[in-house]
Amino acid sequence: MTVDAVNIASAAIFMIAVLHTFSAKYFESLAHKSRHHAGFWHLLGEVEIVFGFWALVLTCFLFAYKDKSFAVQYLEAQNYTEPVFVFVVMVISASKPIFDFCLKMVLGISNGVPFDKSITTFFVTLSLIPLLGSFITEPAAMTLAALMLKKNFYERGISSKLMYAIVGVLFVNISIGGTLTPYAAPPILMVAAKWNWDFTYMIQAFGWRSTLAVIINALILTFLFRSEIKKITFESKSSNSKVTPLSVIVVHLLFLGGVVFFAHHTVVFVGLFLFFIGFTTAYEKYQSKLLIRESLLVGFFLAGLVVLGGQQKWWLEPLLTSLNPDVVYYGAMALTAITDNAALTYLGSLVEGLSDEFKYALVAGAVTGGGLTVIANAPNPAGYSILKSNFEDGVISPLLLFINAIPPTLTAVICFKFL
Repeated sequence: MTVDAVNIASAAIFMIAVLHTFSAKYFESLAHKSRHHAGFWHLLGEVEIVFGFWALVLTCFLFAYKDKSFAVQYLEAQNYTEPVFVFVVMVISASKPIFDFCLKMVLGISNGVPFDKSITTFFVTLSLIPLLGSFITEPAAMTLAALMLKKNFYERGISSKLMYAIVGVLFVNISIGGTLTPYAAPPILMVAAKWNWDFTYMIQAFGWRSTLAVIINALILTFLFRSEIKKITFESKSSNSKVTPLSVIVVHLLFLGGVVFFAHHTVVFVGLFLFFIGFTTAYEKYQSKLLIRESLLVGFFLAGLVVLGGQQKWWLEPLLTSLNPDVVYYGAMALTAITDNAALTYLGSLVEGLSDEFKYALVAGAVTGGGLTVIANAPNPAGYSILKSNFEDGVISPLLLFINAIPPTLTAVICFKFL
């Protein structure tokens, strides 16, 4: 492949964007110090804005260096189904009826276990909900888990140490917890059809390993912070005191199921979303404020990643194909930390003649490293957007996230690589 100025510039802009995500807290500090441009620095301090901002820079470069036709054709050639889907599924899964339904389910399971309610609720939220992501999709599971953790724990004054430990385990568990089926985890969705990975294969190759890792991670975190968690008490109802009728809950679940079922068909699931908006307006008294702003930011983040990632094939693909199956697992895990894991596996799917061992190593490595950074896995920005307000300066430190994600990631390594 011939490397030209566009390749080099796009790679440089992409790497700057990655560094920018690690510098979000610095831009927030500039916002507090600036008298006249605080808004601009605050904008650059929003992690969800980063990739969209640098995608704009890349687009301007393409307009200037090439021409309008080249830039527009490039933008139109990218697939934006995933960003739009994540936006839609976040809004629906964060709605009050679905949140109330999942909260009752978690509390029902917790009440059935003869242990402290706070302990069991904490454990179930960090284990069952990520595994539920294999059926309702990872973005929906991330949204629900983050909202429940925010309401029941983050808003109860827990320590900063526990806040970071939770987000580390949450991101890793969501990334590996969606691997029981071939359609819920973005990196698996990219390859399942082409490589003929059906439900049976996913359970045999990934499902039992991911379930074991998710449970171990949740157990270890619960045990280590059991003293602090026991001190927490919380209500079993949502912030809106009105009891949601079963019929409204069922309709919301049907909307969520329909959107998940048609996840590959933007026209269909966006149409369902518009009907959903109409339904929530008609039955407004049973709703809380929809999560529009946060969901739009996450969609914008992912769309920016799509635009920037589309120009990285020239160096990613040769790098992947140069590795043997034993090395590709760890290589994919490391590369996932600085690229979206779905983009990584998609590039792998373009290469012909890969062995079954190589395919497994590539995908397993991609999902294993999916919790190390905000950009590593598509649902991570959703969790970040929901939980960030509880952290100092409204920013989750990328370095502390990375450090706290290492132990649960090592658990995943043991389960996927050595079992």
